[in-house]
Amino acid sequence: MAVKIRLRRMGRRNAPFFRVIVQDSRRAPTGKFIETLGWYDPKKEGVNFSVNLDRVDYWLGNGAQPSETATSLIKKARTMPVE
Repeated sequence: MAVKIRLRRMGRRNAPFFRVIVQDSRRAPTGKFIETLGWYDPKKEGVNFSVNLDRVDYWLGNGAQPSETATSLIKKARTMPVE
């Protein structure tokens, strides 16, 4: 099973909101998914995303392939100071 870490678009028209999910790559992005890892809100000012890095590391260790945008969010999350 080829697993991907990708973004799933949610929200209403002109107000996008994304969830970072783990999903079988053969499924449609709006279809059934395995786990939610975080969220991303491009319209919000300041810190506009959250990612559970423990679960990301688990899935990457099991062979999941992140999309380009998911990779960008993971890199940003790793460089943020821990609160």
